[in-house]
Amino acid sequence: MKKIIFLPLVILGIAITQELQAQDRTPWVAPGVVLGRENPLKGNEEVAKEGKKIYANHCGSCHGDKGKGDGIAASACNPKPADHTSDYVQKEVDASLYWKISEGRGPMPSFKNALTEDEIWKIINYIRTLKAKKP
Repeated sequence: MKKIIFLPLVILGIAITQELQAQDRTPWVAPGVVLGRENPLKGNEEVAKEGKKIYANHCGSCHGDKGKGDGIAASACNPKPADHTSDYVQKEVDASLYWKISEGRGPMPSFKNALTEDEIWKIINYIRTLKAKKP
C-alpha cells in the first residue's frame, strides 16, 4: 500500500520540480512599480565597504567573493547565481536589484526578513564596485 501512495508523490514532485525549473528560465524582471525607487545611499564609498561585509556573509557562498557567481554553493544552484560583474547586472537599476534581493526567486532566497533596507542598499552599493574591468 505504501508503494501505491509513494509513486504518485514522486511523480508529483518531479512535475513540480520541472515546472519550477521552467519558471526559473524566464527572464527575472522587477515589476515596473518598483523601478522608480531611488537608492538613498547611492555613491557612498563607506557604505560600499560595509556592503562588502554584508555581501560576504549573505551572498558570497553562491555569488562568490568577487561576485562572479562562482561561490562554493553555486554548483548546487539551478539556475546558476548571477555574475554581479557582468554588464547585464551592472546595467540594472538599483531598484531592480533591491527588489530581487528582497523577494528572491528559485534558489535565490528572499532577504526582506533577514536584512534591513539599509543593509540591502549597502549590498547594492558594493555590487556596483564589482563592475568588470575592460581590457
